[in-house]
Amino acid sequence: MIVAGFGYRSGADLASLRDALAMASAQTRPVDALAGPRSKASLLARLAEALALPLIVLEPEALAGMATPTRSAASLAAHGTGSVAEASALVAAGAGARLLTPRHISPDRLATCALAEGFPA
Repeated sequence: MIVAGFGYRSGADLASLRDALAMASAQTRPVDALAGPRSKASLLARLAEALALPLIVLEPEALAGMATPTRSAASLAAHGTGSVAEASALVAAGAGARLLTPRHISPDRLATCALAEGFPA
């Protein structure tokens, strides 16, 4: 299962998310699900509906402390992880998941997306 994890700033829209997803998934198989923190679920739900994909909503404590290759000071301060997108993808993909792509940033710099592959419970 390939999961696309997302993070985004206020001001992001569906185009921001789509652009980040397109960049992250350009060299992989199609994604099977989308994931992100509960605080970002409303816009992610719209993308999931538009793409006919399931959305995995994660609680903040599931992301806090998750080690990621990318380390954003803002993300670390707000969410307790270096990259919300990378952490979301890894957590949602399940135990033993591996990151396929680090976060990709949309051209408008408002959204990030990372892909992980795993076997969720």
